[in-house]
Amino acid sequence: MTIETTTNVSGVSQLFQLLRDGVPRTRAELAKSTGLARSTIAARVDELMRMGLVTPIAETVSTGGRPPSQFALNPAARLVLAADVGASHATLAVTDLAGTILAQHSEPLDVTLGPEPVLTWLVEHAGSLLDRLDRSRGDVAAIGVGIPGPVEHSTGRPVNPPIMPGWDRFDVPGWVQQHLDVPVLVDNDVNIMALGERALAYPGVEHLMFVKVATGIGAGVISGGALQRGAQGIAGDIGHVRVARGAGVPCHCGNQGCLEALASGPAIARSLRAQGVDAENGNDVVDLVKRGNIDAIQAVRQAGRDIGEVLTTCVSLINPSVIAIGGSMARVGEHLIAGVREVVYTRSIPLATEHLAIVQSAAASNAAVLGASMLAIEYALSPETLTSLVSA
Repeated sequence: MTIETTTNVSGVSQLFQLLRDGVPRTRAELAKSTGLARSTIAARVDELMRMGLVTPIAETVSTGGRPPSQFALNPAARLVLAADVGASHATLAVTDLAGTILAQHSEPLDVTLGPEPVLTWLVEHAGSLLDRLDRSRGDVAAIGVGIPGPVEHSTGRPVNPPIMPGWDRFDVPGWVQQHLDVPVLVDNDVNIMALGERALAYPGVEHLMFVKVATGIGAGVISGGALQRGAQGIAGDIGHVRVARGAGVPCHCGNQGCLEALASGPAIARSLRAQGVDAENGNDVVDLVKRGNIDAIQAVRQAGRDIGEVLTTCVSLINPSVIAIGGSMARVGEHLIAGVREVVYTRSIPLATEHLAIVQSAAASNAAVLGASMLAIEYALSPETLTSLVSA
């Protein structure tokens, strides 16, 4: 490839990064933003239209003469698959390049079945959803997958996941690509929930935490607009931070006093059983709260305080603008969040909480699939990926 060709390929990619936000622009506006000649802009727009990534849209108001055409991202150009694999359920969605869910399927699925049965489910239902949309596998640009355990992001392999026997170091992307020959991105489920929450409700927020309270407890951290994974991919693992009230309470991780051992769904149910209340799991706790059971409401409120104790440290360390609470236990409504707010707003310094919103997740049960979609879209539309497509 010559230097001139390389420059043209790179330029097409750079122009697309301006257009992918979905805001319509004319050739003149693109020329003004980039400082490039109108003829250069025209050639690059034509190339993006040839690829189907950009489309002309409604004409702007004319000031005389021929009205100028506007161009923007064509969300329907390609599709991405987004999978949320939980401890006991799985959801698969097909979205367009704007993250709009076009088709979706959820069902109970036990992650302890192992990687091959679970990923076989993913591949089979991917085909079914694409058939429902009358689209082919060739239309899929990338696949995003969230799993309930630590992930080595560079390889997409789970690393010592405590509730996923048989998954340790399994090559998830490699296995899926044997059946669906597209790039596969894998991350921890709470990380992708943070991406999904931000994309749906807080696109302009640079500092956000998403806290999942379910069978376990974890957090996804976005700082400076970027997801923070940490050195080993376990940033945000707040479930195994020791809390004062937990002295002597064993955790499945082998330590004692972990937040998860006190404030997760199973932990709340266990505390209620000790009081003679019939609650086998987190779903039972939610049902009891919705029926107005005082013991359950008080137990949930205390769980919120325990979570707030850990989040107070996080607020001082990370200084987020938003803390969104999600996961299955968030279905108890304001009772859990009230406990979190009570402690965080009381114990944090005023400057840290002056503009801090502690809220229930807006994305709710779709947070993970939306985030998995964002993971795949960001890869598929990245400058590096697009450059390779243009030069192909």
